[in-house]
Amino acid sequence: MKIKQIFTAIALTLCILSAAVVFTLNFRPLYYMDIHYFNLPEKTGYPEEEIRENYDSLIDYNSVFYQGSLEFPTLTMSEEGRIHFVEVKRIFVFIQAVLLPLSLIGSILGILNQKKQKPVYLRLTSVLTLALPAVLGALIAMNWDQFFILFHKLFFNNDYWIFDADTDPIILLLPDGFFMHCALMILALTTIASILCLVIYRKLSRRPEIYSDRHQ
Repeated sequence: MKIKQIFTAIALTLCILSAAVVFTLNFRPLYYMDIHYFNLPEKTGYPEEEIRENYDSLIDYNSVFYQGSLEFPTLTMSEEGRIHFVEVKRIFVFIQAVLLPLSLIGSILGILNQKKQKPVYLRLTSVLTLALPAVLGALIAMNWDQFFILFHKLFFNNDYWIFDADTDPIILLLPDGFFMHCALMILALTTIASILCLVIYRKLSRRPEIYSDRHQ
């Protein structure tokens, strides 16, 4: 397998993972459904419209295009909470910022590879993309709470993510189960992408008129 094929597979894998995260972040219907699934209005005392409004402000804030500080329409926020959301935004902005370059690099390398040889990079992309869901899925299945804690310890160097509902009531609107649903959506999207890459690879590899023996 040529180095170019490997680089292409890595670029596409990172692109798929980034796209899955960005899509899930902006897929607000998932949260809207969880408002009812977790009975948030009843448990928190906030009406559904107010819950949506505060959640939407948080998602808007995490957009790479948003300029300004985070302000919840009806909720208070501690300084520690504000710092944590700034740190979260940095992660999401980084992921969103690298998505376009990765897409371009992966597409260009894919086209260049496909013109000369079988698209082995698609098979490798399928394997790499499926590996992460397999590992993370196993960790989540074993113990979601421990996985959630480990995730925060890896990405944050403080304990500001441990919110006090009295000073940061937004935490009441963000149950752990919602984050698990987000993780499952990311895993589902990457798994679908992995399967598609494998299907496309097999279809393209069966076209002898394009890939002769000397190109394999």
